[in-house]
Amino acid sequence: MRETPRPQETADDSRAEHPQPCPGRALAHTTGAAGSGTPHRSDGRPPHTPRGARFAGQGGGPGTTPPVPGPPAFLFAGFATLLCVFAVITWQVASDGPLRRLDERLDRTATGHGPAALSQFLSDLGSMPVALPVLALALAYALWRGRRRQALIAAVTMAVVPLLVVPLKDWIARPGPLEAATGYYPSGHTATAMVAYGGVALLLAPDVRPRWLMPAAAAVLTGATGIGLVLHGYHWPLDVVGSWCLCGALLMVSSTGMRRSSSRTPRRRPIDG
Repeated sequence: MRETPRPQETADDSRAEHPQPCPGRALAHTTGAAGSGTPHRSDGRPPHTPRGARFAGQGGGPGTTPPVPGPPAFLFAGFATLLCVFAVITWQVASDGPLRRLDERLDRTATGHGPAALSQFLSDLGSMPVALPVLALALAYALWRGRRRQALIAAVTMAVVPLLVVPLKDWIARPGPLEAATGYYPSGHTATAMVAYGGVALLLAPDVRPRWLMPAAAAVLTGATGIGLVLHGYHWPLDVVGSWCLCGALLMVSSTGMRRSSSRTPRRRPIDG
């Protein structure tokens, strides 16, 4: 049986033909294909790389590898600093230390300066009939916006104020600048103003632009309250500063709780201000 001779290929013929693409290999390097080695694998298995093994955040967005980082370190540092300053002031006031004697000399030079009507008005900013209704309106607004957790935290923070301030007043029993009655350290009006207006700022800040506007307004109102109390002779300067330190630490705890709760609460479009 004779074999049919095969055609002979020359070198020129082999160069004229172009290599044919291999479909299997082309698909192997397509994004999302099986075995491609990219993070978007069609078989659902994570690639053998640290980046591909990360978990996505809420809604499929970019996330972080557990555990999720906690509050920044400066929050802990600020909280500890405020408590340390408050402890030093309380110790000096209770033990009649040199800081208390300096405080009383400064107060005698400041009391009675400025218009009495203005200092009385500023002092009243820290009274409950003024500060609590403002906080109540902010709580109602937060509830209307669906921020029940944040509103609860602000209300609880305000309720904690008398539980902290009243026992300290009874224990220190510091007399007032203009009368012999005791119970002036720390300042209750300053504490009420700081926590009430600070709570309002924390509740409204997500909806007001720029975001620093509400905290700045709360700081101005709290500072004005303390100045009015000292100028009118209702409190010594250290009574006010001690309340600032104590309630500043309390507001830092409150803001941390609100920030954690806000990640679970749907946000609405902020109001331009």
